[in-house]
Amino acid sequence: MTETPPPDAAPAVTTAPPPHADTRRAHRVVAAEASGQAGERTLESLGLGVGTVAFLVVVLIALAVFRFESAPISGPGSVGQFSAIASAAAGILAFIAGRYIVHRNEAGQRLTVLDYLDIAALAFAHGIIALLSWTLLAVILTDAFIGAEVFALPLLALSGAAAAVTAYLVFYSATHMDLPLLAVILAVFLVEGVLAAMLTASDPYWWKDNLSALGMTNDLSAMTFNLTLIVAGFIVTTLARYTTRGIPTSHAHGIRWVRLCLVLVGIFLALVGVFPVNDFFWLHTGFASGMAVVFGVLVIRLPVWIPGIARPFVALGWLFIGVIVILAIYFAVGYYTLTAVELVAGILVFSWIILFIRNAAALETDVRTP
Repeated sequence: MTETPPPDAAPAVTTAPPPHADTRRAHRVVAAEASGQAGERTLESLGLGVGTVAFLVVVLIALAVFRFESAPISGPGSVGQFSAIASAAAGILAFIAGRYIVHRNEAGQRLTVLDYLDIAALAFAHGIIALLSWTLLAVILTDAFIGAEVFALPLLALSGAAAAVTAYLVFYSATHMDLPLLAVILAVFLVEGVLAAMLTASDPYWWKDNLSALGMTNDLSAMTFNLTLIVAGFIVTTLARYTTRGIPTSHAHGIRWVRLCLVLVGIFLALVGVFPVNDFFWLHTGFASGMAVVFGVLVIRLPVWIPGIARPFVALGWLFIGVIVILAIYFAVGYYTLTAVELVAGILVFSWIILFIRNAAALETDVRTP
């Protein structure tokens, strides 16, 4: 006769997880893919496909351009110049393709005019970043391999590889675009665009006048500088619209005022590039000054409009304003050049904008987390 174990006795054998758990999870993955939602594996496969297409197309174009002959590393008619231009084109097309995939997965959301402008500005920014990055790399390699040329077969491989890497990375950026990544794109684009204008300026002593002197001439340097400001202005307005969507605040109209100030900073920045200082002195100066004034108002009123923003970040904004005021005083007494003041002020303003994006995201996360 067997004894019945007490009801509170621990079982001798632990129960195994449901045998069909993994099967149900696999079915959910398959169902998600079948419904048209692009998962990470699907996006990775698409990215590799975009890179492969870019490689093959650029290799065929390089074969027609160079006719299977050697070419220098950088300069006119070089593999560096060709790879930079081809990568820029591949990057623009890859970004558009990536945003199309994202939009297709967000069925039911219609794109507005501002959305199309955002896509165009960001695609152009990615293309310019690719163009300048590969050009800079070619110049550095030229100094490392003085007098060397690239043979025909490596030329084709290097050109295709540059375009493939660019297309893959830009496609990933387009399909995983978020606010921190957008801020990084803005920073890299601004730095590379302004540096390119500085290095290619026809007047080597432009810095003795002011930063806006880079956009005064009719050469490639001036066009690069002005386009950099215009596109950067579009990106800032994009950041303003998306950053302020989910920030929690107790102020009735706080988010509206923060968004308005950031949008004005972006618009004024773009208009500084639209109106060069040599042709439109008062308009150019007015928009540049207005951008500084709006930034000051935003920093001062931010604790009122968004009471939950981190206090160290608020103090940092006041510190930035103090540094800009001190530099302006130094310029007024003739100690600093206007170029130095503009460069430092621009770096501080855009550093603050990038940090604001991070702090706004942190505030939103803290509020959503129980």
